[in-house]
Amino acid sequence: MRDAYHEELDSIGDGLVEMARLVGSAIGRATTAILDADLKLAESVIEADQKVDELQHDLEARAIALLARQQPVATDLRIVVTSLRMSADLERSGDLAQHVAKLARLRYPSRAVPQDLHATILEMGQLAQRLMAKAAEVIITKDVDLALQLEQDDDAMDLLHRTLFQHLIDERWKHGIETAVDVTLLGRYYERFADHAVSVAKRVVYLVTGEHADEIQAEIQAVPGAEGA
Repeated sequence: MRDAYHEELDSIGDGLVEMARLVGSAIGRATTAILDADLKLAESVIEADQKVDELQHDLEARAIALLARQQPVATDLRIVVTSLRMSADLERSGDLAQHVAKLARLRYPSRAVPQDLHATILEMGQLAQRLMAKAAEVIITKDVDLALQLEQDDDAMDLLHRTLFQHLIDERWKHGIETAVDVTLLGRYYERFADHAVSVAKRVVYLVTGEHADEIQAEIQAVPGAEGA
């Protein structure tokens, strides 16, 4: 019985990894769709989000069944509860990738992103995909140090987000209000996607240590010489 129980716990973790990989792929493909005005690719991203939703529903059902049958305590309880929260982060990430694809579909056959912002949006999409790939690795390895790095990596996304706004408020902006709204939304989608990847990593830190990532980082910064290390 205990072997079956732990196999079920492991399968929940496997489901989270699959969700992370699916949404990471989705944001990458959605980025291509928005930049290339690729309607077929956009439609495939939109349709594929159903698989992410199904995985979340299945994971939730299994986690709730475990809680009811096994009444786990201590570390096992933390795994189940934290997994439920991570699945919500990952499901929302899938929705954000879908939003990017839906914007590509809405503007087709035109391109939602002006040529002078292609490089920035491409970089945001690639960074979002890398962050989610790293979050998947953190789920697999339970590497606390790697998990804590994600928040630093997210600083690059915040910088790109600010760069977009600099373009929008520049008096030389010549692409009109509709495009400004599109770019504003895209920036928000990528920024929030990255935040969810960071949230997943932070939840792994809590799962492993029983401490919140912010508390651990505060402890590290309190050590003399830690910031320069």
